[in-house]
Amino acid sequence: MTKGILGRKIGMTQLFAENGEVVPVTVLQAEPNVVLQKLTAENNGYEAIQIGFFNERESRINKAMKGHAEKADTAPKRYVREIRNANLDDYEVGQEIGVDIFQIGEKVDVTGTSKGKGFQGAIKRHNQQRGPMSHGSRYHRGAGSMGASADPARVFKGKKLPGQMGAVQVTIQNLEIVKVDTERNLILVKGNVPGAKKSVVKITSAIKGN
Repeated sequence: MTKGILGRKIGMTQLFAENGEVVPVTVLQAEPNVVLQKLTAENNGYEAIQIGFFNERESRINKAMKGHAEKADTAPKRYVREIRNANLDDYEVGQEIGVDIFQIGEKVDVTGTSKGKGFQGAIKRHNQQRGPMSHGSRYHRGAGSMGASADPARVFKGKKLPGQMGAVQVTIQNLEIVKVDTERNLILVKGNVPGAKKSVVKITSAIKGN
């Protein structure tokens, strides 16, 4: 069954393994989450738990948010996500979920929003090569051929062109947990995770790992 928690990306650092090897890690801070709702197959068509993270400011709270949070006897949360395929018997509405649900060596999937790069050309966005820069060439950083002459006289779907880059949901799978600090609510995972510093990420049990 799947378990998960919401947290923030603090940044990257490194640890030394017992054999002296340097291990690059990302530090994730996950303050206790609150179970806001249990979704069942009978009522919702699927099973999941709804968890909340980080108290919302009073000025942004409406009646619906306040009423929903009161059922869990907690304050309205700014970030609310669902953890599907969870064992509903292990959770109760209003229960707090901490970093201790994960163990060292466990594999997790981390989902976040990648850094936004704005409007970028084909070279940066799709890692294409540039054209020649000398000998009279007038083609340097373009997107390449647009089509095939008079037939089919159109640009094929999927052509890699300039456009908005980044700021999309990304999931990195099978990251190993190197350390769990229950006192400071920290999870250290091997490697990098998507998103900028202080961005919110969802940490769940690895679908393909463990």
